[in-house]
Amino acid sequence: MAKAFIHASAIVDDGSEIGSDAKIWHFSHVMPDAKVGASSNIGQNCYIDRGVSIGERCKIQNNVSVYAGVTLEDEVFCGPSMVFTNIKVPRSEFPKQGSEYYQKTLVKKFASIGANASIICGVTIGKYAMIGSGAVVTKDVPDYALVVGNPG
Repeated sequence: MAKAFIHASAIVDDGSEIGSDAKIWHFSHVMPDAKVGASSNIGQNCYIDRGVSIGERCKIQNNVSVYAGVTLEDEVFCGPSMVFTNIKVPRSEFPKQGSEYYQKTLVKKFASIGANASIICGVTIGKYAMIGSGAVVTKDVPDYALVVGNPG
């Protein structure tokens, strides 16, 4: 197995785990305690938060933030600029800081999420599910389902 490729402009913090053959591209940031599986590809300008687990052979396209509370199983595809959330009712005046406030989101193996889709926290996206570009997912998605629209 080859060593991971990390672009010179990327920041990979101590305490993160990067699998062999993984690629982390321009201006991306991987926080401590994040796990990026073998042969995964993290595109340009991505953010991988503390405690996030990304499986093997995942593809995270440009401009995607994977926030605390999100788990991606193996071979998940996240299209460009899609969005994960991790707090249902965010408030600037009364910030909820800390993982105890984050709702868990699970994306099962082989699922694909299209460009500019939004995944509201607390859902599970089933294996082989396909989320269309621009969809807003507010509920669990069964295995093999196709979800499009707003709400999806």
